[in-house]
Amino acid sequence: MADTDGRQHRSILQEIARRAMLERGLLPDFPARALAELAAIQEPATRTDHMARDLRSLLWCSIDNDDTRDLDQLTVAEAMPDSSVKILVAIADVDALVRKQSGLDEHARQNTTSVYTAAQIFPMLPEKLSTDLTSLNPDADRLAVVIELLIAGDGSLDGSDAYCAMVRNRAKLAYQSVAAWLEGDGPLPQAIGAVSGLEENLRLQDRMAQKLKALRHQNGALDFETIETRPIFDGDKLQTLVPDTGNRAKQIIEDFMIAANGVTARYLADKNVPSLRRVVRTPKRWERIIALAAEQGFTLPGEPDSKALDVFLLSAKAADPLHFPDLSLSVIKLLGPGEYAVELPGGDAIGHFGLAVKDYTHSTAPNRRYPDLITQRQLKAAISGGSPAYSRDELEPLARHCTEQEDDAKKVERQVEK
Repeated sequence: MADTDGRQHRSILQEIARRAMLERGLLPDFPARALAELAAIQEPATRTDHMARDLRSLLWCSIDNDDTRDLDQLTVAEAMPDSSVKILVAIADVDALVRKQSGLDEHARQNTTSVYTAAQIFPMLPEKLSTDLTSLNPDADRLAVVIELLIAGDGSLDGSDAYCAMVRNRAKLAYQSVAAWLEGDGPLPQAIGAVSGLEENLRLQDRMAQKLKALRHQNGALDFETIETRPIFDGDKLQTLVPDTGNRAKQIIEDFMIAANGVTARYLADKNVPSLRRVVRTPKRWERIIALAAEQGFTLPGEPDSKALDVFLLSAKAADPLHFPDLSLSVIKLLGPGEYAVELPGGDAIGHFGLAVKDYTHSTAPNRRYPDLITQRQLKAAISGGSPAYSRDELEPLARHCTEQEDDAKKVERQVEK
């Protein structure tokens, strides 16, 4: 970040961000039609039919960054009599207030994502929705789409389901304090201690997340470590960018969301509903990954193999943890970017090479990613037995548009950081 001409000041960075967005077809402001619709929305959506279950009594909690205000997911665990564990992931029902082809939806469809710059967040949906009426805020009743996973003792999936429900967040938690507690480096967060039974529930969630993670890596999921930064302001002046590193609390959310995304993709396929998948194709530059591994004294097979690549990454991290983020970034670039693709029922799945899975979608952040809102609409239609919200002909251009806009949003974020 340049330190001259007052460029550290938030107002200047905001102007840079706005200009960069407009240059790439991203809209920094909400149009009049969307704002008029927003003014008419005064309350959160409520249960309107018998299909939504009442799950407000469960020990739901959210875990996110300290300053996060748009809460898309809640989690809870339940030990079963046969030693399996039921994991429930509640995802904010954004579609209940943001209807397809509304003005709010058209703006979200254009940008496809919230844009997180060092100067300002440009939300995909107005904050009145994303941080309030469609956010799973603490001590507030909210509609949600729930993904249910039955996890066996070895971390494998024994069963799953999807349904709509009314939920209530019992505790808004932060990654850093939860991780410090789980790892034995900090006290029990006050918000956990204030809810009877939540401490034991979170420890159960942690154990199951670690089992899910271990099984994913046995199947060839790749373990990367990159250094992301978060801006720290003093008033309107940018002071520094601090590294945002992984921890045990983040692993709970990461592994539960990965599992929920897989269940969602398979549920849609089972219901013969076309879906928008998140894919990472088999790498075309595998020979360059082979060469990179050879520089580290490691031999990879001639054909792309995620299990072998994961073994290499684990050994490289153990040998040189300081430089592992640099190696991770190099491999990520050679693998190629993720993209969105349409999958039809019965079609050949492209899959996600990095996660070593065939069935994967983005579904757990509908307040800030448009592909997740698309998937939510398809999922709700499948749950109710209705016609899909989107046809194949609608999904194909949306997949291309979402991929392109995601790339442009990342370019804007990088430009503001320079």
